[in-house]
Amino acid sequence: MENSNENLRRKKELRRPRPQKKQGCFTLGLLIFVVLALVAGSYLKKHLATAKQTAADIYQSTDTKKARNVDAILKQNKPVSILLLGTDTGALGRTFQGRTDTMILAVLNPKQKTMTVVSIPRDTEVAVFGYEQYFPSKINAAYAYGGAKTALKTVQKYLNVPIDYYATINMGGLENLINAVGGLDIKPLITFSYDNQSFTKDQTTHMNGKRALAYVRMRDDDPLGDYGRQARQRQVLTKLAFKSSKLINLLDDGFLKTIKSQISTDLTFDDLIYLGTDYRVATHHMKSYSMQGSTEVIDRQDFEVVDTKNKQAITDILRAALDLEPATTGSTLASDNTIDTQAKD
Repeated sequence: MENSNENLRRKKELRRPRPQKKQGCFTLGLLIFVVLALVAGSYLKKHLATAKQTAADIYQSTDTKKARNVDAILKQNKPVSILLLGTDTGALGRTFQGRTDTMILAVLNPKQKTMTVVSIPRDTEVAVFGYEQYFPSKINAAYAYGGAKTALKTVQKYLNVPIDYYATINMGGLENLINAVGGLDIKPLITFSYDNQSFTKDQTTHMNGKRALAYVRMRDDDPLGDYGRQARQRQVLTKLAFKSSKLINLLDDGFLKTIKSQISTDLTFDDLIYLGTDYRVATHHMKSYSMQGSTEVIDRQDFEVVDTKNKQAITDILRAALDLEPATTGSTLASDNTIDTQAKD
């Protein structure tokens, strides 16, 4: 339950629809890495030396105890969760590591042959785990404060859902991957122009990596703001996932060298083998959701404030996908990081 004194520390200047102010730099986040993992099982087995080196290069531990025994989860073919963090690095010449532009929690359930995907608004109001003194903070600041570990802990606490793995992907990786599969045929959800690219609603167009990035970057001219951008991100992801089978022939040394510089994860080589062989069926059906909040100005900053009812609904969806017992959603404020991992009977 949320802190009953929460309203006392708010400085609400006004309450209004989602503002269209800031430039939204896109990172699809979603499954550049996961798609590679799910289709790469056969490649990994045939090219062990190269694959092991690539896995070692992209591996980066969070150096923290997991909420549950992830090795046992994989070996028992149980649902797993992966927090996908999209960064600005590699976009438009950027080289710094800052906030995450996109944050998506994906659950792979091989028995149900379902992948559940939840987009988390980047401006969601939270107390960042380990940095509660800076409350209120935006959830995309968690990565800037303490890297993937802090982002994972923050989301885990906020939703009361165990997160088994993470993967960070920068924007440069998406463009390369879309080009590698020969581009995508997309039916735009709205009509707009952005970054010298024009799109017409419901008019199917073939998009290479550059054009697809323009399609998913735009936020200011979308009537739904960042929520509209998230819908376009998920649309591109779905198309990319369906074309992922073509990646098998692309996983040569040159392509891996390009991709591995744009990805980091705490999935080990053995974890990748399990995903590639036992979890690929989870891509047969995708369920997409977006956590919804209302925009409030607090301390002169725009935040997305998600009420307990809506946050509980997202927790229920994720825990059901993970085959876990229902539980009360997490707290925006509390520093306690005890996560309920009880499985259904």
